[in-house]
Amino acid sequence: MGKKKSAVSYRIVLDTNCIISALIFSRQKMAWLRYSWQSGAIIPLVSKETANELLKVLAYPKFKLTKTERLFLLADFLPYAETVTSLDVPLDLPIIRDKADQIFLTLAVGGKADALVTGDNDLLVLKDVFKNPPIMSLSEFEQWQKS
Repeated sequence: MGKKKSAVSYRIVLDTNCIISALIFSRQKMAWLRYSWQSGAIIPLVSKETANELLKVLAYPKFKLTKTERLFLLADFLPYAETVTSLDVPLDLPIIRDKADQIFLTLAVGGKADALVTGDNDLLVLKDVFKNPPIMSLSEFEQWQKS
């Protein structure tokens, strides 16, 4: 996790939890993440599978979002994202305990992301053994972006 040049956009896989936090809590502590993709500092990578996961989670009753609200939130994210349609994934990719999280590791590796950012322990436990791309928590990513 070295220094970065300021004019470069980093291609980042954000798990659904990170995206939801940035979209729903954007006026609070997560504003920096939303600003990161809106300013072009990062380019979030999405695949068909991760976009479908995002749609599914936004529709959870606990968020109490109307269809219109969900569409507005998606419009605040998807135009800034790069859709990866072809994933060249190595056969030795680690298998994640929670199959729902596998799509993020697959996208990060296949999409040649600069980092995979997650709040999920099933992915975070791989940090020390899986280095390309680096896997980091939101707070680690925030520090990495500032360095």
